[in-house]
Amino acid sequence: MFKNAKFARYSIMLMLLGVCFMFFYSGLQNDHINILTPYLAQTYGWDDLKITNPVTYGALVVIILYLIIGAAFVKYGVKKILLPSIVLLALGCFGIALAGENYSLYFVSLFIVRIMVVPLQMGGFMLAANWFIKYRGRVLGIVTIGSPLFSIVGISALTAVANSIGLKAAYMAIAASLILIGALVALCIKDTPEDAGLFPDGADQAPYSEADQDAEPVTLKSILTDSRAWKLIISYGILQFVIVAMMAYMAVRYITLSTPEDVPNLFVSKALFWLSIGAAAGIPMSYVLGYIDDKLGSIKASLVLIVLYFFAVVPLAVMPVGGSVPLMAIWAFGVACMTGGMPTMHPCVTSYVYGRKQYMAANKWIMTIQAIPMAFAIAFMGAFNQMGQLTNAYYILMVLLVIAFITVLTMRNIPDANAADREYGKKEHTA
Repeated sequence: MFKNAKFARYSIMLMLLGVCFMFFYSGLQNDHINILTPYLAQTYGWDDLKITNPVTYGALVVIILYLIIGAAFVKYGVKKILLPSIVLLALGCFGIALAGENYSLYFVSLFIVRIMVVPLQMGGFMLAANWFIKYRGRVLGIVTIGSPLFSIVGISALTAVANSIGLKAAYMAIAASLILIGALVALCIKDTPEDAGLFPDGADQAPYSEADQDAEPVTLKSILTDSRAWKLIISYGILQFVIVAMMAYMAVRYITLSTPEDVPNLFVSKALFWLSIGAAAGIPMSYVLGYIDDKLGSIKASLVLIVLYFFAVVPLAVMPVGGSVPLMAIWAFGVACMTGGMPTMHPCVTSYVYGRKQYMAANKWIMTIQAIPMAFAIAFMGAFNQMGQLTNAYYILMVLLVIAFITVLTMRNIPDANAADREYGKKEHTA
């Protein structure tokens, strides 16, 4: 795709901004709860539910927001919706920075942040789906490096800043970074390659697979009666539920397993180190999954992803008090694979089933339904934690992952909508 210089310029900028989108999406969706919860509990004495309720309520609103944003992207284009969303997200971060003990301001600001990360994620996914077919998996594998990158840099940086000079400076810096990203989107991004006089992947002609593609609109009725859609909803709905539950409560899990020797707690004293090491090792897996997707298809890549999820969940289920170095190393690697791999594969598998042109039309309904259980993931973990049964929550997550694996297995005969333009469909096209 880099043979076309004009396409190369657009695609490189898209990938760079995509990494930024996923970095802040991962951090501001749920990961920053790992910093807010211990900091606010220690500073103001707030309990788990008081701190996380804005996220839970925001996640409920997100159920409908996926549908609204997806429909707006289809009707008006990504850029026109993404720009004001980034501004609102930055304002929410400013609000958290200035809130202090003002719970009302904190609640409203965190609520805004939770809902306004949705356009950031969906916009990045749709841009990648619009611009790439043959290289879609690998490009998304690069873009979604932003998620595990936050695990390496973001969590430790925010923790250090919050513990040294407070939350205000950390969230002010985040807000300023988001404004800069918005400016780059305004100047450097086009919704589709066709808008720039180009074709997907830098090709010199329109995609073969779209010449006779079914133009029937994707509606709620068609989604609800399509077994392919339900398999996507169940399998990737579980993966999204698990990732939200895992990322929001990993710090809390380590704190509950701390000993008096772990100062200030096990997460800060040991786990953060292994998170950085493991995440660095796991970052390439985001690209590897994308490569598998491009070469073997989204179903096989999805099965690999689910197996990698167990690397993140199992160690926390069996982690002893005081921690275990081997288990923390495995957990950290699993977290990187999970946070980088799921965002890579979700748009890939949806595009695989519905094709480039119908990706967002289908995705808006699929993600809306998936968001219903995902909205309760943090409350699920919080309830088990307050009952003193957080270990059981991780075993339940493992059972859910088994269900997801079986569901994806049943999708193995679903054809790729854009197979003629994918590498493993090339031979079939030229025959």
